[in-house]
Amino acid sequence: MLPLILLIILSLVLIMMIVMTYSVYAHYKTCVEKEKERTSLILGWLYAGIVVTVIALIACIYFQFKGTPYEGHIMEWLNIVVRVMHITFGIAWIGASFYFVFLENALNRTENVRDELAGNLWAVHGGGFYYLEKYKVAPKEIPRHLHWFKYEAYFTWVSGFALLFIIYYFNAAAMLVDPSVLKLSAVQAIGIGTGSFIIAWIIYDQLCKSPLKKNPLLFAVTGIIILTGFAWFYSQVFSARAAFIHFGAMTGTLMAANVFFVIIPSQKAMVNAAKRRLMPDAQKGKNALFRSIHNNYFTLPVLFVMVSNHFPSTFGNQYQWAVLAAISIGTAGVKHWLNLREQGRLSVWILPVSVIILLAVAYVTAPQTAGTKCKEVSFAEVNTIIQQRCASCHSSRPTDDIYTTAPNGVKYDTPQEIGAKKDLIQQRVVVTHTMPQNNKTNMTPEERDIIRCWIEQGASLK
Repeated sequence: MLPLILLIILSLVLIMMIVMTYSVYAHYKTCVEKEKERTSLILGWLYAGIVVTVIALIACIYFQFKGTPYEGHIMEWLNIVVRVMHITFGIAWIGASFYFVFLENALNRTENVRDELAGNLWAVHGGGFYYLEKYKVAPKEIPRHLHWFKYEAYFTWVSGFALLFIIYYFNAAAMLVDPSVLKLSAVQAIGIGTGSFIIAWIIYDQLCKSPLKKNPLLFAVTGIIILTGFAWFYSQVFSARAAFIHFGAMTGTLMAANVFFVIIPSQKAMVNAAKRRLMPDAQKGKNALFRSIHNNYFTLPVLFVMVSNHFPSTFGNQYQWAVLAAISIGTAGVKHWLNLREQGRLSVWILPVSVIILLAVAYVTAPQTAGTKCKEVSFAEVNTIIQQRCASCHSSRPTDDIYTTAPNGVKYDTPQEIGAKKDLIQQRVVVTHTMPQNNKTNMTPEERDIIRCWIEQGASLK
């Protein structure tokens, strides 16, 4: 009853906040310059309030329907809505990162450039020509209409954090904790996950402020070692899939924190100085660019982690942390090559080495040929194993205490459904051992071998 009351109250609060935000924004468009700063601050707090209220609504919806027949349906739709939001905001954020780093790399800095400019660029897109200029510090007069690129980052992080709760934290016993890795309670696991993001930011922020930042190569090597350490740590604490996702969430947190704590405050300080007719501190702009470039290198590793949960040959490997580190290094290397290319510089070794690293990961994660010989296996034997170990989740009527609908719509109620998914079963059950999830139903190595033999013998349904 209490979650329902909270749900109603929060819904009313959300509606009120949206109306207030619209009113404040309408006033913002017409108010004078001095009032705009105060109105913008109010808008920021209203946006934050809306985000917090939406997260609270999601939590209330979950607890309201937890344990009811509607739980699986509600969780699936929450997953869809928040995932689409996360992808949409992520595309906008990463697109802006790619574009502005390209712009920085491709600027004309020598031909007919005014003294106050750092460079300019002519471009054509969508049937039109564009001319862009970058100032060394700031223009003599700040324009009234100045666009800020920040909400893409904030909403990507918030939606991603909400998705982390929906998929992993609300179902911590099934998705986050793997007793064969480390026995933890749900609260302990969630605390370790969220706490690691804070620790990672503190370490990274201090690294950026250390003398190492003056040596790009040494800084990069140190950063790679630290990130690899986090990848290893997550693999020692969480389930395989959760370890990968937490590495991505940690990296995404660093990116969002860069925007919130460094990039936007630096930009605001420079804008405020220019408005007061003071010379802006150019170092703040350099600091913001320094972190922005880091975000640009983080993008491809984070994108990989976002899709990795669909590919068990990566997170299901015995040395998953090394796979994760190698793919992160390889994809970051590809981004570095692209950045150099945009600057008109050609590296003959960075791209080949990056591709070789990625191909090496594909090679070392390839399945090994089983050494044991197979006896003749009947479908009846396989069906008994699947009904005992898999059908508690993968059924039209699951009996699992977490899943009330079949994950990803995969069902093993009939022989035809089992035979149609033989390749998926081979990959998840036989090769990577990533199903059953965290081996919740205690499938034995002998049972996995029986399934392997059945598939190798043609997966007959007789």
